[in-house]
Amino acid sequence: MENFWQDKAHAQNITKQIKVIENKLHAVENLKASALDLAVLIDLCESEQDNALQLEIAEEFNKLEDLLGKMWLQTLLNGKYDLNNAIMTLHAGAGGTEAQDWAEMLYRMYTRYAERKGYTVLLMDIIYGQDAGIKSVTFMVSGEYAYGYLKTEKGVHRLVRISPFDAGGSRHTSFSSVEVMPEIIENTQIEIKPEDLRIDTYHSGGAGGQNVNKTDSAVRITHLPTNTVAQCQNERSQLQNKAMAMCMLISKLTELKEREEEEKLLQIQGQLKKIEWGSQIRSYVFCPYTMVKDHRTNYETSDVQGIMDGDLENFIIEYLKKSV
Repeated sequence: MENFWQDKAHAQNITKQIKVIENKLHAVENLKASALDLAVLIDLCESEQDNALQLEIAEEFNKLEDLLGKMWLQTLLNGKYDLNNAIMTLHAGAGGTEAQDWAEMLYRMYTRYAERKGYTVLLMDIIYGQDAGIKSVTFMVSGEYAYGYLKTEKGVHRLVRISPFDAGGSRHTSFSSVEVMPEIIENTQIEIKPEDLRIDTYHSGGAGGQNVNKTDSAVRITHLPTNTVAQCQNERSQLQNKAMAMCMLISKLTELKEREEEEKLLQIQGQLKKIEWGSQIRSYVFCPYTMVKDHRTNYETSDVQGIMDGDLENFIIEYLKKSV
């Protein structure tokens, strides 16, 4: 029974891979058909000297260009785990209620982005702020290339606005960090010994009232050698929470190992750089002007409301292009 949820996830992952291959084949077929249609229209226009066909040719050309753009974007998502689901964790920075409210705003932004992409969001763990907002939240975004897209969001996000919690109406700066990991279904390179784990159970938390679980269904797993912690409280049973926490732990340990290997490679190359979550990647300015700017690509927009409603595609594409 303990492996049931992992086996189910593995089967779903295989189904997803099959679907991705089918979608790629379908995209190639559409591309070929569009190219043939365009060629026929061009020949017809030239032979009959029909200028009225030029508008239709332009429409077919735009359609072909759009298909090529989508296929090109997928070539940027060639990382080892890019196809996987993404596990995201948001942490409010220093600043109390201000930072906690900002973390909740970011959580809403990513759930809206997931809706736009047709992804599903599974809440895994959440700690609410005392007065408002959230101190931290962990959730899984499931869908094709979810990690490939959302890995671009790792880092610290900075907010500048007039605080709704300040009676004086002064301007505040808040920070929240975003961690993104791929969901790892199976990985033979990661060996986890039972004696290296400490498993704790506790009451599931919530906003209060009926949202608080009265049984010890929440699970926290600590990998003692690395002091890596994974926890889950939002599944219906302790068994399900344990399976999800274990999945999260494997993902964290896998990323930790790959980060260590990357540091060793950079040392050998003489290019060691500090690798950490705490690098500010983006600023969201609500006042005195409106602007969202990515400091890695210098891409910016004044459409703050659109961004907070999940319109992140241009930021993500610009970063993927820069990373090639």
